[in-house]
Amino acid sequence: MASALLLLLLLSLASAQSFSHQRGLIFNLDNGELCLQSAQCKSRCCHRTDGLSLARCANRAAENQECSPKSIYGVYYKCPCENGLTCEADKSIVGSITNTNYGICQDPGSSSK
Repeated sequence: MASALLLLLLLSLASAQSFSHQRGLIFNLDNGELCLQSAQCKSRCCHRTDGLSLARCANRAAENQECSPKSIYGVYYKCPCENGLTCEADKSIVGSITNTNYGICQDPGSSSK
């Protein structure tokens, strides 16, 4: 009886583990899929090209690419930088309201200055 319960428990854990890697309908979205918030995307960037376009999941910006600082809104015209990089951008309130707070992803450890 105990071995049957153990087997049932192991089978249920195995099936739960296989579902965790599948694409989601609301979260865990792949690049190119429609999104409303960056938290929905695997890449953590919900990107739109202009104010009238639909937002889609996209790759985060690599070194020396245009970027936006992380914002509370969760939808970007330029994606934030990949992990380990910083976005050297205008971080003023005016830049965030007018959507002109773009910058370039830089490696903080490099001596480019």
